Amino acid sequence: MLKTLRDLFDSLTAAPPPGQARTPHELQLATGVLLVEVMCADASLTDEERQMVLHTLRQRFELTEDEGARLLELAQVRARGAHDLHAFTSALNERLSPEEKIAVVEAMWQVAFADGHLASHEQHILWRVADLLHVPHGAYIHAKMRARDGSAAALSSLPPGASS
Repeated sequence: MLKTLRDLFDSLTAAPPPGQARTPHELQLATGVLLVEVMCADASLTDEERQMVLHTLRQRFELTEDEGARLLELAQVRARGAHDLHAFTSALNERLSPEEKIAVVEAMWQVAFADGHLASHEQHILWRVADLLHVPHGAYIHAKMRARDGSAAALSSLPPGASS
């Protein structure tokens, strides 16, 4: 199970010593922060977007409901204190394959589409993250199209009452 929230936060916010690989928790947090950045990008923070972030984190990392909620809470705290996205994208660049990076970008698009409105700030963050993750433009566009086409299906897969 997860450590206490504070211990987990302390372990995830510390940079790894030179030459030491990042932990799976650091990758989870980095992904969570990027999803939260999209969720908070527009003027209205909707429950649909929050539920999509939670659903994505739970599915992607095979987390329990409690673990997913803790990761989301931690990602929100970390996102509020972040000055840029470089630390998070660097962590993902070190460990993820090109296909996994594209999957992260697609998950971000799903969050952006979750409320049925795509804001220009959401698009800007997605463009910046895709660039920082070295996702080719064609893959970025395909991820957007898959997320747009699958957004209704993804929302319908959420637990009853989760998107209300």
